[in-house]
Amino acid sequence: SERYKFRTWRQLWLWLAEAEQTLGLPIADEQIQEMKSNLDNIDFKMAAEEEKQLRHDVMAHVHTFGHCCPKAAGIIHLGATSCYVGDNTDLIILRNALDLLLPKLARVISRLADFAKERADLPTLGFTHFQPAQLTTVGKRCCLWIQDLCMDLQNLNRVRDDLRFRGVKGTTGTQASFLELFEGDHQKVEQLDKMVTEKAGFKRAFIITGQTYTRKVDIEVLSVLASLGASVHKICTDIRLLANLKEMEEPFEKQQIGSSAMAYKRNPMRSERCCSLARHLMTLIMDPLQTASVQWFERTLDDSANRRICLAEAFLTADTILNTLQNISEGLVVYPKVIERRIQQELPFMATENIIMAMVKAGGNRQDCHEKIRVLSQQAAAVVKQEGGDNDLIERIKADAYFSPIHSQLDQVLDPSSFTGRAPQQVRRFLEEEVYPLLKPYESVMKVKAELHL
Repeated sequence: SERYKFRTWRQLWLWLAEAEQTLGLPIADEQIQEMKSNLDNIDFKMAAEEEKQLRHDVMAHVHTFGHCCPKAAGIIHLGATSCYVGDNTDLIILRNALDLLLPKLARVISRLADFAKERADLPTLGFTHFQPAQLTTVGKRCCLWIQDLCMDLQNLNRVRDDLRFRGVKGTTGTQASFLELFEGDHQKVEQLDKMVTEKAGFKRAFIITGQTYTRKVDIEVLSVLASLGASVHKICTDIRLLANLKEMEEPFEKQQIGSSAMAYKRNPMRSERCCSLARHLMTLIMDPLQTASVQWFERTLDDSANRRICLAEAFLTADTILNTLQNISEGLVVYPKVIERRIQQELPFMATENIIMAMVKAGGNRQDCHEKIRVLSQQAAAVVKQEGGDNDLIERIKADAYFSPIHSQLDQVLDPSSFTGRAPQQVRRFLEEEVYPLLKPYESVMKVKAELHL
C-alpha cells in the first residue's frame, strides 16, 4: 500500500539518522525523537502537490516529512540517494511478501497431502499422452502435484533467505558521500552500512551495487513465482481433465450454476481461474529479464515504472492463485465408481500378459496362448470401437475351453490393486520423508481456511 511504502521510507530515514548519530555525526536526540513521532503522520495531499511541482517522488516525501519534523528537516536523507529508500523498501516488501505466500503454499501442500494419504491405495487408470496406460493410484497421482509444489516451497524459501539489503551506498554505489560525512573514516562507513542493514532485519547487504541493487534479484524472485504458476497450471489442468472424465471434481456449491443455458453443467471454474491467472503470472518473468538486460552502467530509470507494475502484480496474482487452489484442495470430490468402471474398460487388455503367464504356469504353450489372446483381444476391441459396447474380453476368455485351467484364477489376476505396483508404498514414504518435514515450520497456521471471494 502507499501508506506502508512511504512509512517504510520514513523508517529508513530514521534508521539512517540513528546510525549516523551513534557513529558521531552532530544529530540531536530531539531530532531523532521528532522523526520517531511522525512516522505515521503522512500528509498524502501535500506529498502529491510537492511531487507535482518537483517531479520527484522521493524529494516530495523528504519535504513532506521535513514539514512535520522542522527540527530534523536538515538531517533527513543525509548523504543518501533516492534508491536508499526506494530500493531498500522494495527489498523489505519482497521479503514480507514472500513471508505471506510461504504459509499459503504450505497449506495447499498440507491439504493435498491429506487427500493423497486417504487415497493412497485407490487404483485409477494412469495416462501417458492422455492415452490409457498402466494403473496408478489417486493418491500417487496427487503426489506428482505435491512434489512440484514442494519444490516451489523450497525455492520460495531459498530466494527469501538469499535476499540481501542494498544498504547505505550513495549515488553510484561508491559510498563517497558517507566517506565525506565521516571525514575519510572507512570503518565508520562500513559500520553505518552494517547498522542500518541489521535495523532492517537483514543478515547481510550487497558489497557491490550501482545506484540500485542488481535487477537480477527481481529475476530470481519472479522466476520462482513463475515456476509456481507452471505447477498450479499443470495441477488445475489435470483437475479439469478429470472433471471431464467424471472421476474427480473441484468443490461445487449447492446453489452454484454452471451455465446460464445448460442447467446440468458443473464447470471447473475455480481450476479454470487458476490456469488463467497462472498464465499471466508466468508471462511476468519477461519484465525483469528485459529490465535487467538494459540497465546502463550504474543505473537507468526505465526500470522504475515497469517494476512498480510487475513486482506487485506477480505477488498479488500468486496470492490469489494460492487462495483459490487451497479452496479447491479443501473440497476435492472423487467418484470411485466411475474410476472403477473406466478401469474395467481397460484392465482386460492390460491383464493379457498376466493371463499368458498364468496359462504357462498351468502347463500351456506361451506362443499358442499369445495367439489365442491376440484373436480374442481384437474381437473385444471391435465391440468397443465399432459397436460402442463394453470390453468383453474376459467373458470371451471364460467362454473359451482353452483357458479352463485358469478360469478360477481370473478374478485374482484382474484385481486392480495388483496392477498399481508400489504406488501406495511410494505415497506413504514420500509424505513421511519429504512432505511432512517440509511443512513442520508452518504447523501453527495450518488450520486457516481459504478465503475465496467468487
